[in-house]
Amino acid sequence: MASVNTSSIREEIAQVEQEIARLSAAGKVSDESRMLFNTLLMIVNMLVAIFLEKSTRKTNKNSSIPSSQTEEDQSATSSRSNKKGLLQNDEPFENSRTVETREVAKVIRCNHCCENLSKVTVTGYERRTRIDIVFEKRIEHVDAEIKCCPSCHQITKGEFASDLSGPVQYGLGIKAYVLNLLITQMVSLSRVQKLLKTLIGRAISEAVLLKYILQLHQALDAWEQDAIKLLLASPVMHVDETSLKLDKKNHWVHVCSAGDITLKRLHA
Repeated sequence: MASVNTSSIREEIAQVEQEIARLSAAGKVSDESRMLFNTLLMIVNMLVAIFLEKSTRKTNKNSSIPSSQTEEDQSATSSRSNKKGLLQNDEPFENSRTVETREVAKVIRCNHCCENLSKVTVTGYERRTRIDIVFEKRIEHVDAEIKCCPSCHQITKGEFASDLSGPVQYGLGIKAYVLNLLITQMVSLSRVQKLLKTLIGRAISEAVLLKYILQLHQALDAWEQDAIKLLLASPVMHVDETSLKLDKKNHWVHVCSAGDITLKRLHA
């Protein structure tokens, strides 16, 4: 019986998605055509997941056990590697910044006979890599000049940038970090305050943290309206719901998605 390589199919689908994104960025594909392509690709991904990927069958032995604790599916094909450690995904995040440096450990003398090797040609390199994350606090001071006019004796101050409305302001990096913790990671306000206190040495009030969420909500209003129009115009839409506790009451989060657009709404 002939077999199909699921990984190669997914790679082809990913290449098609990248090509559509490239043509859309160049203005060669209309919004309607892009929505149609994304819908078709979503259907193809669903067909691949349903018909070409095997899963552990439920039996009377494992029907009450979560899927994460069931025995390994021996029928599924998997690639084995003799190398130590897990396979690494080297694809960078879209919004990440990587500072990469290279240092050469030079060979000056022979470790055996102490011969001078500084002018000997290098035959090869062996690389070892250190990966780390550095949390760096940046403080930018802006000093506005204050001068007294000798003619009218009036005081004139230098103008600050529009985003410096008070003595102390927090940058976009802190705001993005706070929004990620509160919205994506669902960390409590008190814990976010403690994390920021540890990182920047300042305590930010809960009112300011909640203001960041309100500012994000207002900034995404236009995007939300456009997303609703595209979802309604989509021939196929995926909908789902999940429960969420809010003020000790059970609420529902309704999810609507089509292609690369996902919209979530909270309802009581």
